[in-house]
Amino acid sequence: MAAFPHSPNQTFRRLRGQQSPAEFAALVRRAAKEIGETVSCDARYIGRVESGEIRCPNYAYERVFSHMFPGRTLADLGFSPREAVRGRSAQRHSTPPKESDVLRRAFMAGGSATVAAATLGLTLPGDTRRAPSRAGEAEAAAVEDAVRRIRLLDDRHGADALYRRAAEPLRTAYALLDAGTSRQSTEDRLHAGAGELAISVGWLAHDSGRFDDARSHYAEALATARVSGNAGLEAHAFSNMAFLARDCGRPRESVRAAQAGRRAARSLGSPRLLSLLALREAGGWAGLGDRKACEEALTRAHTDFSRGPSAADPEWMSFFGEAELESLEARCWAALGEHARAARHARRAADLQDPHFARNVALYTAELADNLARAGAPDEAAWAGGRVMDLLTEVQSTRIRSMLSETARTLVPHQRSPRVATFLTRHASV
Repeated sequence: MAAFPHSPNQTFRRLRGQQSPAEFAALVRRAAKEIGETVSCDARYIGRVESGEIRCPNYAYERVFSHMFPGRTLADLGFSPREAVRGRSAQRHSTPPKESDVLRRAFMAGGSATVAAATLGLTLPGDTRRAPSRAGEAEAAAVEDAVRRIRLLDDRHGADALYRRAAEPLRTAYALLDAGTSRQSTEDRLHAGAGELAISVGWLAHDSGRFDDARSHYAEALATARVSGNAGLEAHAFSNMAFLARDCGRPRESVRAAQAGRRAARSLGSPRLLSLLALREAGGWAGLGDRKACEEALTRAHTDFSRGPSAADPEWMSFFGEAELESLEARCWAALGEHARAARHARRAADLQDPHFARNVALYTAELADNLARAGAPDEAAWAGGRVMDLLTEVQSTRIRSMLSETARTLVPHQRSPRVATFLTRHASV
């Protein structure tokens, strides 16, 4: 049975058994690593769960606990339903009654990407063209929850079916910000939430091939970060801008954005964030054909990554584990023309990624197929390409489909191979 507010979570305490909180926290971190998650679990976090202070974990921890205890729901682990926690929190903090109605409650985690996207909701009551007189804690929580939902759906389905639906929550978030707040702490949360939402929507545009839209959303997030003095948001915006610049064929801009992100992140105390930004920089140097600078950036990335997770790691970085590190390094070697080496890293990325994150599995496998094709291993490339097509029944990503089309074009000269011919026929039909 789920724990009541402020009551101890005895169920979770029993699961810990004879292990100390620190020992159990180490198991949680190990489980997170196994599925490519990043959580900063320590004895204090375990204590907060067992005391009932944390009544429902965030989505990253939920995925880790599901991995540790297969088949058990959050209620089976002693947690309260997410909707109930959010609802009571909204009632506690709201002032005008309308504030508790900001977030549409309907949300379906299962089903197709289109159905899931249709349930994304962050709406203003009544006429959506008018902002409320004041924004409160409930609105701030609604914006933050919209960010988490978009990221969760993107992990499962890819960006294509989500982008159009996610634009409305973004407009609403900035309308709430324009409405003003009665507390500085609430305004800071709204600035951070709106900026993170702009990045999330920008990523959906980026992944679905709408590069101009993505650039606009990332710039909006950067402006929000600068206005509010939020270094973490600024680093995140620069990270995504560096990624986009690389994909748009502007490698020098990619290097500069990544370097700017590292400057913003230095005071945050997150080695993993510095590692990701070093990888973004390495990708830019690779695009410029500067092998030495690329290798230096990769060395910094591995050094920072080896320092492990920390409490300062931002929530949005839950995707950045060993699998993503391998994938980003694979892209560097591919840009430098070393496709066999890139394929080795892409294979490790695909093998390390938790199958639950179908989009990333498809992406890493598509990278593997492309590099194998270019490295002169057509049969292996066709096999990998077939795996990607299996995943495209549940993943909608223009980026991945474009990569697969490039692989098919590369394999055309090898179509006498039965395996390649099968792949090309199947790809053509899709």
